[in-house]
Amino acid sequence: IAEMSDMIFQGKIVETEVNKLRFGMPLELKIAALQNEVFTAELEYIAPKGFEENGAVKFEIKAKVKLKDNHFLRAGVSANADLVLDKKENVLLINEKFLNFENDKVFVELLAFEDDYTQEYEKKYIMLGVSDGINVEVVKGLKAGDKIKGAQRVF
Repeated sequence: IAEMSDMIFQGKIVETEVNKLRFGMPLELKIAALQNEVFTAELEYIAPKGFEENGAVKFEIKAKVKLKDNHFLRAGVSANADLVLDKKENVLLINEKFLNFENDKVFVELLAFEDDYTQEYEKKYIMLGVSDGINVEVVKGLKAGDKIKGAQRVF
């Protein structure tokens, strides 16, 4: 017999990421059976010892799921969790594939001139903030609507 309103997410995390975890940190869960829903959970357990799986060392984690009133979940459903290490809203973003690196500086190629036949770009150094591994926050150096080489515009 199980108390179905008291659900625990059980997952694994690779050793390169385990040092970023803290008890009580939030997780965002995507449950396969409920495709368009995101649930929150709170990290409660990090295994003290890892195990090898497919050539990588992994650690077991557990988190208490915060169910929504109108949802019922069965035990054993599959889910993926995103660890929320930092969260910012309403920031300027750029896809990391448009970044260029020069020593310890980061720049993009910003559209400086455009006519019917020509596009000219200039090197624009920027300062970055948080990243999700795909998009990165631009703290300084660009503004919304700027056109960079390879992208339509900065969001």
